[in-house]
Parts: sequence; C-alpha cells; structure tokens
Amino acid sequence: MTPLLRGLGLVVLAAALAGCVSQTVKSTSVPPLKTPVQPLPESLLLDVGIAIFDPGLDNYEEDEQVYPEVRKAEARYMPRLLSEAMQNSGAWGAVRVVPSAAQITDLRVEGKILKSDGEELQLHITARDSRNRRWLDKVYSGNASRYAYDSTTRVQYDPFQAIYHSIANDLLQHQQKLKMAELEHIRLVTELRFARTFSPDAFDSYLEETDKGYYKVLRLPARDDPMLERIHSIRERDNMFVDTMQAYYGSFSGQMQAPYQEWRKLSYEEAIAMQELKAESTRRLIAGAVAVAAGIAAAGGGDGSTRAAGNVAIIGGGYLLKSGLEKRNEAQIHVEALEELGMSLEAEITPQVIELEDRTIMLSGNVEDQYAQWREILADIYRAEIGALEALPNAANSQAARSDTP
Repeated sequence: MTPLLRGLGLVVLAAALAGCVSQTVKSTSVPPLKTPVQPLPESLLLDVGIAIFDPGLDNYEEDEQVYPEVRKAEARYMPRLLSEAMQNSGAWGAVRVVPSAAQITDLRVEGKILKSDGEELQLHITARDSRNRRWLDKVYSGNASRYAYDSTTRVQYDPFQAIYHSIANDLLQHQQKLKMAELEHIRLVTELRFARTFSPDAFDSYLEETDKGYYKVLRLPARDDPMLERIHSIRERDNMFVDTMQAYYGSFSGQMQAPYQEWRKLSYEEAIAMQELKAESTRRLIAGAVAVAAGIAAAGGGDGSTRAAGNVAIIGGGYLLKSGLEKRNEAQIHVEALEELGMSLEAEITPQVIELEDRTIMLSGNVEDQYAQWREILADIYRAEIGALEALPNAANSQAARSDTP
C-alpha cells in the first residue's frame, strides 16, 4: 500500500471510530403501595409533616446540567407526590406538606434532591419522629424509561413513582415495628414539644432531652390545665392554617404538572442525546488528534509521497477535530433551550387576608414567609390569652380585698 493510501486509511479509520454510537434503554417498574396488616385506632395514627425538599443546588458536579429554577419548583412538587403516596396507604393520620423541618409533628420527613434530569432521579430521604428517633436515612434512585413519558403512561404514574412508593413502604414497615405504647408516647411528646415552643417556662419540666438528643416524657400535666387547653386551641388553629397551605401546594402541583412533565420528557431526550453527542464528540476529537499526530510524523519523512500522505492525514484530522467541537456547540444549544424552559416554572403566591376576632391581618411573601408570620401571630394570641387568664385571679383577689376593707 502506498504512503498516500495509508494516510487516507488513517483518516477513514478515525472517522469510522468517531461514528460509532451506543444506546442504553432503561426501564422501571412501580412496586405496589403497601397497606397496614392491621389498622390502628384513629387516636394512634401518626400525623406526618413532609418538609419542602432541599433543591440540592450546593453540591452538584460542574459537568452536571442543573437548572436552579426547575430545582426550586421540584422541591415543592416532589413532597406533594410523596404525601399522596403515604396518604393512599391508609396508614397515617394527616399527611401534610410543610414549609420547613421546624414544624413539630409526630413524624417529620425531609428530602434532598441529589440528581434530577428527566432520565434519573436521586433523593436523600431522612425521617424522625417527635422523640427525635431516626426512622429512615437512605438514598433512593430510579431511572425512567422512554416509555414513561408516553401520554398513556403519564396519566397513571409519575415517571419516578417507584421512588415514592418505596419511601412510603419503608416508613410503613418501620411504623409496624412499633408497639402501641410507643405510638402513644410519640403523640404525647409532639403535644408537649409544641406547647414548649409557646411557653417554655410552663412546659419545660414535662420533657427531658437525653445525651443522644432523644425526647422523653417526665410527667404529665393535669387534664384540666388551663394553659394546656389554650395550647390545644393554638395547635388547632395552626393545623387549620397548614391545611389551607395544602390547597396552595395542590394548586401549584396541578399547574406545574403539565409543563413539568413536558420539560422532563424533553430533558430525558436531551440527556440521552447529550450523552451520545459527548461520546461522539470525544471519539472525533481523539480520532482527529491521532490522525493529526500520525500526519505530522509522516510529513517529516524524506519521501515525497510520504509527506503528501502526512498532509492528507493532518487535513483529515483537523476536520475531525473541528467536527467534534461543533458537536459540543450543538450540545450547548440544547442546554440553553432547557434553561429558558426551566425559568417558566417559578412559583408565586398572593397575599392572604385572615380575619381574627379582634383584628384583620395580611400575610405576604412566599408560602414559607407567610407561615413564619402566622406563627408569630399565634404566639401573640397565646400571650394575650394567658395574660387575660392570669389577670382573672388577680382581679378576683383585688375585689375580695376591697370587700374586706371596713
């Protein structure tokens, strides 16, 4: 074979290597949602608070395509899917999405989004009861198949429904290991911890926190304790407000579902396409570099035909390098398109007006801000009610003193 043909052969071989593309097709199955073997009495059903997830914007890889606007929306959307799965199991009391993990409830569930690109979802889920005993600390991951985004499939399940069922099943499995006395203790600790947030001096002595950070009940308040009755009233108002927030989260999820599913479908397709583009781009760059290096070596030969073959290899290798860079630019165009789409998924909430017995208040900002404002108002209501309660005996004593005066 002549040197010229060998040079052409190098270019052809490099181009052939660059053109090889592999495809991977993933599939998932949804595990059935488990239900209790024996239903619990209603008084022992634990209430669950699922905090808005951490969007995970602080620890992703540089080469990972993350869109902050989408992640923030997902952090509100995914807890709603988990709450629906847990509620559908029939194993719990009220299952609510709450603004933060500071909400005191029987069982607190937190999550962090580690990866979400339409093709793969990774969530780090932790759960603790009000005693601060850990139920769950686990990373859940799943891959969507291309069939998950078919219109018929999407009506039945979220593409990553398997993850939410798995979390709900794991939590139920832990719950069923507990004795009824433990469940009763959890609910009691919840009540006393909630009371302590509003009146630390009055309720601190009822609870003890161990060296490991666990809470346990030391003694019980009297059933007719007027301060405890006020706490019950405050807690009912708090739960009612959190219940109204569920309507917000539900509305947000409903509005987000269609565009989000389309985004995930596109993101899935682009993730697969980008993998192929990056692989093809790398192959072309490597093949081009090999061809250029071989061409340079050949161009330095003393034979005229060898030098000609080297020049052919350099030109061909340069073309492959240029083609590889163009492929990378094409991938970047897909990234920018997804960025623009993700910016349309921001959440908004209008100010909320609440009528109280003695005043009208307006809550503004996002849902987390509004809840923080509401808790401050509850604290004011509690202080006013306790102040009025303490004033009654003092007024009675003053009246008795005046009547005894000659």
